[in-house]
Amino acid sequence: MEQTLDQKITDSIWAAKSLFQRGKATGSVANLSFLHEGNMYVTATGTCFGNLQPEEFAVLDMDGVQMDDTKPSKEWPLHLSVYKAKPDAGAVLHVHSTYSVLWSCLSGLDESDCMPDYTPYLKMKLGTIGLIPYEKPGSQELFNVFEKGVHASDGWLLSHHGPVVPGKGIMEAFYALEELEESAHIAWELRKVHAE
Repeated sequence: MEQTLDQKITDSIWAAKSLFQRGKATGSVANLSFLHEGNMYVTATGTCFGNLQPEEFAVLDMDGVQMDDTKPSKEWPLHLSVYKAKPDAGAVLHVHSTYSVLWSCLSGLDESDCMPDYTPYLKMKLGTIGLIPYEKPGSQELFNVFEKGVHASDGWLLSHHGPVVPGKGIMEAFYALEELEESAHIAWELRKVHAE
């Protein structure tokens, strides 16, 4: 059964606040979106996950045409690319969580699936993690390279930037993002052990 708009906003605010309170989203640089009745609701530019408000969502149609007066996050094209490439996606989360960013800075990663699956849960919750080459955040160059790589994987690490994770709804995206960050933490710690 389709959730109401109010339910989706409530879940989004809860997920955002949880990520912020535990240091997995900082400042005003994270963004999220969800679909409702054929439109994309995306967090407004400059919003903070720690105190996200119900009125801080911009509304765009699936062609990227704005439907209201709230200025969307400058990275809304990343979200739109996910929805167009992944028909099952109903929500997208993008943060700059520490271990995912650390892992994305390593050289020699497999671009089609850059995250080791030391535990089974990443594959169960999300799948393969593509590595998107670095381009300046919010730039057309970033949107172009993301669009080229979006079909090849189930979730993505933007190199030197952070994860982009979809789900059928915001809570599924939240659980998948949690698993990706935990997998990156485990991989980082094991890398240190292996280097000793």
